[in-house]
Amino acid sequence: MTAAAEQTAPVGVVGGSGLYDLLDDAREVSVTTPYGPPSDVLTVGLVGGREVVFVPRHGRGHRFPPHRVNYRANLWALRSLGVRQVLAPSAVGSLRADLPAGTVVLPDQVVDRTWGRAHTFSDTDDGVVHVGFADPYCPVLRSGVQQGAAAVGEDVVPSGTLVVVNGPRFSSRAESRWHAALGGSVVGMTGMPEASLARELGLCYACIALVTDLDAGVEGDAGVTHQEVLAVMAGNVARVRVLLAATVPVLPAQQQGCGCAAALEGQHVPYDLP
Repeated sequence: MTAAAEQTAPVGVVGGSGLYDLLDDAREVSVTTPYGPPSDVLTVGLVGGREVVFVPRHGRGHRFPPHRVNYRANLWALRSLGVRQVLAPSAVGSLRADLPAGTVVLPDQVVDRTWGRAHTFSDTDDGVVHVGFADPYCPVLRSGVQQGAAAVGEDVVPSGTLVVVNGPRFSSRAESRWHAALGGSVVGMTGMPEASLARELGLCYACIALVTDLDAGVEGDAGVTHQEVLAVMAGNVARVRVLLAATVPVLPAQQQGCGCAAALEGQHVPYDLP
């Protein structure tokens, strides 16, 4: 292994189980964390020659609903394996008629409407970390996704606001219209606290939002069903794999050009970073 390769940090991917086929020379790695077990064993492999660590957000067989995912353990496990950049594909509903099913959106903002989830690593009496979150997603990673998309001819919407609801139910029509009136572009159930926890660990993080349906307040007469969402997502897993395969090799070898890693500078961190 060359010195340059030794300095190249692996990329983390948090997503659906359909992404296992993304990795070459894959091997499973069990990781323990102070916050309990991650959703499943992690899989380490190669994408375009770059090491990638994958964790299925909901576990194999989609065991964990959005409000029961151990987001803290998932991200802690990724960092403990050397990951410093995290790509997070996610299924979302559209809050705008001009973002139909099949659209890929790279959010640059988020509205958190979740509750009851372990949303911080600062949950002891040893102190608190106040991380900046004005810009929730890493601009370098978002630029890398756009570069990868251009290379494979995939159209992506380069910005938007993700509204994260608790689930597991879908929104009422009134809620959907309210989210749209707030300026929301898409709505999902897993984007938070995943993004803010990544910031607390000094990780670069970007959401890749794949629209599976129009939300209830947009589409009119019919409401979305779970089966419809799964069908659209299954039909687009190959697109997500192609996009990730084109994105990973163009990302910088280490965190650079952003302030994600500096989020903890000048603060007493009450947890020992892996």
